[in-house]
Amino acid sequence: MESAVDRSRGFMKDVKRVIIKVGTAVVTREEGRLAVGRLGALCEQIKQLNSLGYDIILVSSGAVGIGRQRLHFRKLINSSFADLQKPQLELDGKACAAVGQNSLMALYDTLFTQLDVTSAQLLVTDNDFRDKDFRKQLTETVKSLLALKVIPVFNENDAVSTRKAPYEDSSGIFWDNDSLSALLALELKADLLVLLSDVEGLYSGPPSDPHSKLIYTYNKEKHQNEITFGDKSRVGRGGMTAKVKAAVHAAEAGIPVVITSGFAPENIINVLQGQRIGTLFHKDAHEWAQVKEVDAREMAVAARECSRRLQALSSEERKQILLKIADALEANEKIIRIENEADVTAAQEAGYEKSLIASLANNMRIIANMEDPIGRVLKRTELSNGLILEKTSSPLGVLLIVFESRPDALVQIASLAIRSGNGLLLKGGKEAKRSNAILHKVIIEAIPDNVGGKLIGLVTSREEIPELLKLDDVIDLVIPRGSNKLVSQIKSSTKIPVLGHADGICHVYVDKSANVEMAKRIVLDAKVDYPAACNAMETLLIHKDLIEKGWLNEIILDLRTEGVILYGGPVASSLLNIPQAHSFHHEYSSLACTVEIVDDVYAAIDHINLAHTDSIVAEDNEVANVFLRQVDSAAVFHNASTRFSDGARFGLGAEVGISTSRIHARGPVGVEGLLTTRWILKGRGQVVDGDRGVVYTHKDLAI
Repeated sequence: MESAVDRSRGFMKDVKRVIIKVGTAVVTREEGRLAVGRLGALCEQIKQLNSLGYDIILVSSGAVGIGRQRLHFRKLINSSFADLQKPQLELDGKACAAVGQNSLMALYDTLFTQLDVTSAQLLVTDNDFRDKDFRKQLTETVKSLLALKVIPVFNENDAVSTRKAPYEDSSGIFWDNDSLSALLALELKADLLVLLSDVEGLYSGPPSDPHSKLIYTYNKEKHQNEITFGDKSRVGRGGMTAKVKAAVHAAEAGIPVVITSGFAPENIINVLQGQRIGTLFHKDAHEWAQVKEVDAREMAVAARECSRRLQALSSEERKQILLKIADALEANEKIIRIENEADVTAAQEAGYEKSLIASLANNMRIIANMEDPIGRVLKRTELSNGLILEKTSSPLGVLLIVFESRPDALVQIASLAIRSGNGLLLKGGKEAKRSNAILHKVIIEAIPDNVGGKLIGLVTSREEIPELLKLDDVIDLVIPRGSNKLVSQIKSSTKIPVLGHADGICHVYVDKSANVEMAKRIVLDAKVDYPAACNAMETLLIHKDLIEKGWLNEIILDLRTEGVILYGGPVASSLLNIPQAHSFHHEYSSLACTVEIVDDVYAAIDHINLAHTDSIVAEDNEVANVFLRQVDSAAVFHNASTRFSDGARFGLGAEVGISTSRIHARGPVGVEGLLTTRWILKGRGQVVDGDRGVVYTHKDLAI
């Protein structure tokens, strides 16, 4: 999923000169060979930034590691079997550096040349910087190179460096390439320093620890005593400790620093676009009180704890919570409408209808009065005499729902989560920010203290979503409500099961046996009633015989009269003289749709394949039954608008979303879709003991 722009990184728009430091773990693979693919992606980013007018300076580690790998290989092939039996001496690090620098720079030169970029090598030692004339000349040389659009590539000249141990002899001007990059940032007056690592940034603990959290903005006062560093880099001399030390030094001197992953192909560009990637070090970070660190795990854990207390209540107590919330919605209708109108004014969209709050409250009461879904016995089996097994319904745990616009979705989802005993995290669209906030406030204030208002958490910014999507140990299901693009992004960004409709749109097929007046009503309703809904028609399929009857023109005329923009398949675009659709499965979410002519119901079925909701308009029941049996969609209708594919209209009270998946839940997802099952076994002291003395009956019992 795409990262959102972070307001605290607004200064990125003024960045001109950037120093990029790439670590050994990024430059090389696990076995020590050069990571050519990663370096190629790095050089492509530098080429793009160079062409955009940025001054790019590269500081690259990796020479010692590459040289060691090459010399070890050379020594191996020149050794006899007897030589290999002897104790192997450690290779001279300075010799490794001399060999590796040549190989590393040769690769950079080759990669940059392929991109029509010129690079230059500059090798330095800490003693060089003790000379004022050297520092002045270095600045002039770099200035000249940058003016010529040449990329300076710096590396510490380990082959001739007199330092013996970078951490024992830390009194030097710099002690590794991380500190060298910080020094260069100050000397060359950089606007930004980017330190590329093999992890996403600075974590509160070892990155391998699932409880560690990525720190987006480093606050020295807050974080310096809280962070537990893991092992240092697998190669090189640095690791995260060295990077943080260099970053703090540069930031305190006024140079912003970002530590981020060098493995992601677009990370540097994304950082410069202001996206919330990696860890930012900034001299003013302590003043950004309003920029709070996301504690996604804490929010999810709190929701789980509250859900367990909710599940411990009686059915009547859970019902009363919903009834109390319904009353609170009606009692706060005025303030809800005021906040909604503020959103409407900002977004220039339609606001709540006057009857909507009453409708939401009524739907909540319907859900409250449903049969208790938790702990229902679905199946009873006698395994053996006196040994009874029950399959029962059980809450999933914690749900993360991401929905676009429409704040009424918040109320529907909250009511279903409470009735099904689940904890809930909600992220609504920015267009309904104030509406979502007031609805959330009204709802959680009606939740009793013995459950806790943290049962339902409101995620207020897009930046928090990537962290939440990593919490597969505390979040049990993600349900995106919105466009196919939103669902696809979330599916590709998490290990948590996702219930949504990334695949499939809605079709209406008008058969040759259709009643034309009925067909026109259904087609118009399916497209025009609410074009942005996921159950709105996006593709209209017409039987070829309706062309001669003139019915096709009647249907097309009605659509155009309602302002629907038409696109055609290969046949329809030519016949109707309309633009050809770029895809048969495009989700317009607006007053637009695709039209195509098909030979018969079987051609329509082949066209539809896997979809969301599909409807056939036909008077021939045999044709209709073929369609109903063979269309592999979440919902299939006969002589009815696709707009009926909705949880409330299905009598589910509300829905958390619509799923086109075949696993778990499919179609409109109500309370039952938010449940899983548990097995309860009741015995009289029976033991297996190798199944000796146990007579299995496996008898179905009445529920």
